[in-house]
Amino acid sequence: MHLNALSFDIASLKAAYAGGVTVRAVVAEAQRRCASDTHHAFIHRLTDAQIEPFLARLDGVDPASLPLYGVPFAIKDNIDLANIPTTAGCPEFAYTPGESAFLIQQLVAAGAVPLGKTNLDQFATGLNGTRSPYGACQNAFNPAFISGGSSSGSAVSVAKGWVTFSLGTDTAGSGRVPASFNNLVGLKPSIGLLSGTGVVPACRSVDTVSIFALTAADAQAVLAVAAAYDEADAFSRPARPFGVDFSAGPFRFGVPRAQDLAFFGNAAAAALFAESVERLKALGGTPVEVDLTPFLEAARLLYEGPWVAERYVAIKDFIDAQPEAVFPPARTIIEGGRGKTAAEAFAASYRLKALKRVCDAVWKDMDCLLTPTAGTIYRIAEMQADPIRLNSNLGYYTNFMNLLDYSAVAVPAGIQSEGDAKGLPWGVTLGAPAHQDVPLLRLADRFHRALGGTLGATPVQLADTPAIGEVPKSALGAGTVKVAVCGAHLSGLPLNGQLTQRGARLLGAVKSAAEYRFYALAGGPVQRPGMVRVADGGGAIDMEIWEMPAEHFGSFVDGIPAPLGIGKVKLADGSWVSGFVCEALGAEGGTDITPLGSWRAWLAQAA
Repeated sequence: MHLNALSFDIASLKAAYAGGVTVRAVVAEAQRRCASDTHHAFIHRLTDAQIEPFLARLDGVDPASLPLYGVPFAIKDNIDLANIPTTAGCPEFAYTPGESAFLIQQLVAAGAVPLGKTNLDQFATGLNGTRSPYGACQNAFNPAFISGGSSSGSAVSVAKGWVTFSLGTDTAGSGRVPASFNNLVGLKPSIGLLSGTGVVPACRSVDTVSIFALTAADAQAVLAVAAAYDEADAFSRPARPFGVDFSAGPFRFGVPRAQDLAFFGNAAAAALFAESVERLKALGGTPVEVDLTPFLEAARLLYEGPWVAERYVAIKDFIDAQPEAVFPPARTIIEGGRGKTAAEAFAASYRLKALKRVCDAVWKDMDCLLTPTAGTIYRIAEMQADPIRLNSNLGYYTNFMNLLDYSAVAVPAGIQSEGDAKGLPWGVTLGAPAHQDVPLLRLADRFHRALGGTLGATPVQLADTPAIGEVPKSALGAGTVKVAVCGAHLSGLPLNGQLTQRGARLLGAVKSAAEYRFYALAGGPVQRPGMVRVADGGGAIDMEIWEMPAEHFGSFVDGIPAPLGIGKVKLADGSWVSGFVCEALGAEGGTDITPLGSWRAWLAQAA
C-alpha cells in the first residue's frame, strides 16, 4: 500500500491496519503530511521522541481491540497535553502541564496518537483565525481566505488530510464556523458532555470542547470515546438518553423566516441554503418556519452582556500584568469584561432565562433547527482591516447555541459557484436540545451523503466511506415513543389533550397501508373509530403520527378503553408504528366507514 495515498478517515485506517500496515508507518506518514504545513495550522508539532510513548503503548496490541487504534489527531492549543506547552495562542502566557486534559487521557487510552498543538484565535476570542501571533491561519482551499476560528488550525489540519480528527473548543461558534469554511463535520456537543478539565477557559459556563472530522461517522466514533463523565469537572454532566432517531421516518425541521436570514451579500451562500432546505425535505423532513428574533437577542448577550466578563476572569492576572502581550482585537474584547457589575450579570441572566423559555417552545413543533453556519466568508486582508464588525457577522447564527444549552452539528452543504468566494466550501448547522448529539450526527450523515463530494480538501470521495451506524436502540429506551392516531386523538378533536398534556408533539400526517376496515364504533359519549386489519377488502386510513415522552406512554395506554388498544399499525410506505387498533369482535355493531378513509370525513358527513 502507498501510504501517501491513504485516506485518514477511521474506516480506511482500520482496513489498513487489518491488512498489516503498522501504526508506526501510519504515524510517520501523518508526521510527513503535517510537516508540509504552510497554512499556519500548527503551533507545535510533536517530535519523534515526544510521540514515541504513545506508539510504545500500542506495541503488541491487537488493532481491533481499541476503537481509535493508531488514529492520528491534533489538539487545539488551549487543551493540555502532558509535557507539551499550552499557549492559548499567546507565547507569554505559555505553561507546560504535567498531566494531559481528562479528555485527552480518554482518547489516548482508546489508541489515538496526538501529533501536535494547533493554532487558534488568541485565548479562543474570535471566529476568524487571524488573531494569532503564530500567523493568520489560512483556509484549506484558498490561502487568501480565512480558515474560521477560533479553532482554526484544528480544522485545517483535518481538512488537509494530515490527521483523522482534531479537538477544538466552542463558545460562540468556534467548533462550527471553521468546519463550514473547510468542508468538514464540526460537532459542538452538549455543554458538559466532554470534560473541561485541563482546558484554558474562555467563558467557562458555556464552553465546550468540539470535534472536527471528515465524516459524521468519524465524529460519532470520537464522541463515543470522549464523552466520559469527569467527577473533577464541576460543569461535567453524564449523557442522557435521547429520543429522536433521524435514521428514517418523518421529522420536522425549523427554518428561519426570510427576514431573519442574513448572507451579507453572498448570493451563492443563499442559494446553497435553499438547496439545503430541499435536501432535508427529500430526506423526509417537513420545514417549520421559526422566528429567530429571541434567538438573536440571546446571541447578543454573549458579547454585549456580562458574559464577556468570564473571558476577563479566565486570564485576569495575566492580562492585568501584561496587557501588551494580548493581540489587539482580543484585548479589546477581554478588557471589556473588566467593568461588568454583578447587577448587570444578574439582570442578563434573568433575561436569558426568559429568552430560553421562549426559544425552547419551538421544540414542541420541530425536531431540529436548520441554519447557515455562517452567512459568508472573508479574505484574510478584509478581516484584518475590519476585525470586529466582520467577526460579528460570522457569529450571527452561532452565538446563541451555547447560551441556550443546545447541541449542534455543522455539516458541508456544497461549494460556492459564484462571487468572490467561488470554489470555497460552505456549510449549514443542525441544532437541537441538549443531549441530541448522536441523533444530529445521524441526520448530518444522511444530509452529507445526499450531497456527496470529497472529504475536506482531499480528493477522497465521501461515497467511498461507510455511513454512520444505526442509533443503538438501548440509547432510545428512555426517550420518546411514536404513536399513530386515527380518531378522537387527532389534532383539534376531543381527546387530543390526552396527548398534548403528556408533552406529545405532532410529527405529521400519514396514511395506513390499504389493509384496514374502518368503523365508527357504537357507544360514547366521545365517538371513536376502530381499525381492524383484514386480509382482503381493506382501505387506507388517514392518521397522524405523534411523539410522546416514553415515561408518559404507560399512563396513556392504560386509559384506552376496550375494544381499542395499542398495537402495530402498517403504514402506506411499508413501515410499522405503534398505533390504535381494534378487536374484530369490538367492531360489531359499528358503522363501516372504510370508503371514507378518514375520521374527519365521517364526522363531517355525520354532522
